[in-house]
Amino acid sequence: MTDTTDDIAEEISFQGFEDDCRLLGSLLNDVLQREVGTEFMEKVEKNRVLAQSACNMRMAGIEDTAELIEKQMASQISNMTLEEAFSLARAFSHFLNLMGIAETHHSVRKARNIAHLSKSCDDIFNQLIQGGVPPDELYNTVCKQEVEIVLTAHPTQINRRTLQYKHIRIAHLLEYNDRPDLSHEDREMLIEDLVREITAIWQTDELRRHKPTPVDEARAGLHIVEQSLWKAVPHYLRRVSNALKKHTGRPLPLTCTPIKFGSWMGGDRDGNPNVTAKVTRDVSLLSQWMAIDLYIREVDSLRFELSMKGCSERLSRLAHEILHKETASEDWNESWNQTLNRNQLKHHNQQVPALPTQLPVGADLPSCTECNDGDSQYPRLELPGTNFMPTNHQDDQASSSDVSSTQNMQKAFENENVASGSTLTSSSTLQSAVTPRAASFSSIQLHSQTKRFAESQIGRSSFQKLLEPSLPQRPGIAPYRIVLGNVKDKLMRTRRRLELLLEDLPCDHDHWDYYQTTDQLLEPLLLCYESLQSCGSGVLADGRLSDLIRRVATFGMVLMKLDLRQESGRHTETLDAIAKYLDMGVYSEWDEERKLEFLTRELKGKRPLVPPTIHVAPDVKEVLDTFRVAAELGSDSLGAYVISMASNASDVLAVELLQKDARLALSGELGRPCPEGTLRVVPLFETVKDLRAAGSVIRKLLSIDWYREHIIKNHNGHQEVMVGYSDSGKDAGRFTAAWELYKAQEDVIAACKEYGIKITLFHGRGGSIGRGGGPTYLAIQSQPPGSVMGTLRSTEQGEMVQAKFGLPQTAVRQLEIYTTAVLLATLRPPTSPREDKWRNLMEEISKISSNNYRSTVYDNPEFLSYFNEATPQAELGFLNIGSRPTRRRSSTGIGHLRAIPWVFAWTQTRFVLPAWLGVGAGLKGACEKGHTEDLKAMYKEWPLFQSTIDLIEMVLAKADIPIAKHYDEVLVSESRKELGIELRRELLTTEKYVLLVSGHEKLYENNRSLRRLIESRLPYLNPINMLQVEILRRLRCDEDNNKLRDALLITINGIAAGMRNTG
Repeated sequence: MTDTTDDIAEEISFQGFEDDCRLLGSLLNDVLQREVGTEFMEKVEKNRVLAQSACNMRMAGIEDTAELIEKQMASQISNMTLEEAFSLARAFSHFLNLMGIAETHHSVRKARNIAHLSKSCDDIFNQLIQGGVPPDELYNTVCKQEVEIVLTAHPTQINRRTLQYKHIRIAHLLEYNDRPDLSHEDREMLIEDLVREITAIWQTDELRRHKPTPVDEARAGLHIVEQSLWKAVPHYLRRVSNALKKHTGRPLPLTCTPIKFGSWMGGDRDGNPNVTAKVTRDVSLLSQWMAIDLYIREVDSLRFELSMKGCSERLSRLAHEILHKETASEDWNESWNQTLNRNQLKHHNQQVPALPTQLPVGADLPSCTECNDGDSQYPRLELPGTNFMPTNHQDDQASSSDVSSTQNMQKAFENENVASGSTLTSSSTLQSAVTPRAASFSSIQLHSQTKRFAESQIGRSSFQKLLEPSLPQRPGIAPYRIVLGNVKDKLMRTRRRLELLLEDLPCDHDHWDYYQTTDQLLEPLLLCYESLQSCGSGVLADGRLSDLIRRVATFGMVLMKLDLRQESGRHTETLDAIAKYLDMGVYSEWDEERKLEFLTRELKGKRPLVPPTIHVAPDVKEVLDTFRVAAELGSDSLGAYVISMASNASDVLAVELLQKDARLALSGELGRPCPEGTLRVVPLFETVKDLRAAGSVIRKLLSIDWYREHIIKNHNGHQEVMVGYSDSGKDAGRFTAAWELYKAQEDVIAACKEYGIKITLFHGRGGSIGRGGGPTYLAIQSQPPGSVMGTLRSTEQGEMVQAKFGLPQTAVRQLEIYTTAVLLATLRPPTSPREDKWRNLMEEISKISSNNYRSTVYDNPEFLSYFNEATPQAELGFLNIGSRPTRRRSSTGIGHLRAIPWVFAWTQTRFVLPAWLGVGAGLKGACEKGHTEDLKAMYKEWPLFQSTIDLIEMVLAKADIPIAKHYDEVLVSESRKELGIELRRELLTTEKYVLLVSGHEKLYENNRSLRRLIESRLPYLNPINMLQVEILRRLRCDEDNNKLRDALLITINGIAAGMRNTG
């Protein structure tokens, strides 16, 4: 169950939701009548009615009749042709997607219409003030809060991006439909727009035909920023600021950012050979490019808004300095251009006209005009890639100065006109164009020539005069426009530099020509803000300008800092190769103490360890190259270096040493220290064994003088530790994982406290309950006391990124929930277990639960075969939803299967086994020993236990025994069907004891809205499951049938839409 669904269930207005479902359903029905015909639609409706009737019978307790109806439906589906089954799966899948859009829309609508929204900043700030928290303490805690949401590319997002955008468009149309002032004609046009979108969706291929590359995944993350977070962040910060001012008398400081964003897209190389050092470098530069591109758009709009003359003395002086420099620069450029035309270009028999031969597209429009793609109101952002450079940006039309140096140089050598706005050439094109003419030049001359062309203003200053007169000729100059124009010019040079870096072309700009740091960009913007405030124009300062300042403070120069992640074993292999080359023995065979002694000694030294002449295997070279890129990009572009499968202190010091070595080598080449700071090294404890050892590993690290001093000096006395929910859950079951994670955090907190070091916990949570998912608020509130002291990092993965942050309105709500949950956990920490007896009970339940789980999953020799038969696990690899393999290694066992396909497969069959297996046995064991009342007290008073039981109850509400039974009956061999019967019996036991502990009569009795939401999907979801069973049966007899494979993938998409999460 996802946060999104849970939040919707609490806030939804069912009447409006059902109205929208009827509207979208009827429009889809009309589209399908036209697309596939009346006869087929009768079959669709017949199956829907049968499914609805079976659901009604089952809810009324008439199980036998329900089973008969479902058998009739299964019989009809088994008699369908492949084409009919394929179209039926598509129809029901789109119905479920449209219902999901309606759910999301109504959560937004309800939140907008509620005067006092729960968990909002206003609500929680008021609660804290009323509860006795002094206003100053509240204010300081909010201002010091550091939350980072890390978006990952974990492969759980089913929908193609083109369909996601169409779904967003439908959501916007539903929002427009809510307006009370729509005329009859407006409403008819809106319906036509909806029909067009639904028709386009039906005619679009739902399936990815190729696996995405890591760069594709990174682009998807950047698009989330552009389409939603860019708008949401200023809105969210205004809410925080207004609530603070209301309850403490002081607004949020302008550059204060309680929440920032990170990314693993393009940096997570754990088990993914497709993420290389070059990919990481390109993705980081791409992220920087997009940040600058978005800032250019905002500055351009701001220039038109701030047209006033009155300003502070400081701003006036700066404006005049800029005018003076521009005048001097124009005079110098004219003289230099004339000389260049006469001497250099003439020398090569080249003629470059003073003016371009034609105006670029849109040159007649003001620079703030949006350049939309066709009729869509959402401009398509073109990102630079290996062989592509963007030009003709909507924000460049006013100046037309963004002409590539390589373009100018190529055209000069080819005796062509310099046409502003034409496409940039790739490096390969440049070589073919330049080399023949430049063969007589030395490389130094060629480099010098390239740089002169790149920095020259040939043809540009004259073209600028066509668009607008030069600033000194205008009477009554607006100083804000002058300063912001200068900011825009510098941003465009910054973007230009990044484009050249992405193309591996020379870009030796002087460092004062472009922005290097966030503070450099903030300086002129803050000066404009202070000037407006001092002139009594605060209302203007607090508009678009303050929004831009807050964006710069939040997103910086990179939008999202990129984390690097690699498995600890890869670092051990690298040190093995280095030790072998240096005749030091085999590093991996040393004991832990010897490793620590060696690593500490080398870390204290001042010479590089790795010789530049070393020859190593490709895998080792890739690790070394990654550290080289990390040294080049530094901590201004990159976030943390995460070590997966960390189990010893030496795993952390190994990364520190490799990082130090790469920085020393780069510093030697540059002849100066590396420009930016070292990355935080973060151990990730994932398995139960590693979680139990986490505290001792941190204690060992902090006992090493070098490491402790390094943390204090370079990381402000902060140790970051990541805990993994996915592998711990797959290792021992959800209940045991929850308890081991809780204890590990307690131990790590205690270890850091012993050495006076602050702790930041990084939670690697998935979207599903089986991988640590669940409502954000509930998750944060159930952490151990002291684990959330104003700081938190957490991953958001796959489909959850789109679900939580795909729309600005939902993003604002999610950001508020993060802020208020962390604030409450800091000022009002969750309670510890009331008595030791509760901890002992948790230990006992956990032990029974883990034994039950492992005896089934790992010890039962039939389980693996049963898993492969009863679920579409083996077929998930056809989905093309992620760039990384589904297994860490080639083994076919459960142990090396990644947690995502493990959970994904069980979610498809509606059995969701990873989230509940073992829980029933543990609770039953405790209750049979007479601890029922203790468990009920724990549920009422201990947040950890309550959240664990609530999440399991949520999963059980989504599980469906008859559907899971149908998979077994059709797909599982006779010898293994008994195992399925035992597991279904175990599910019923779990349900019984969860209800006993929670005191509920029915599953999710305390959230009837959620139950209604789930029930509303069943008439569409159940037929897709039955279709999937039939298609799997056919496919396993005809494995090479691509049409069957496509049909299966459609059912996987549909079930994921109906369950509202995947893995």
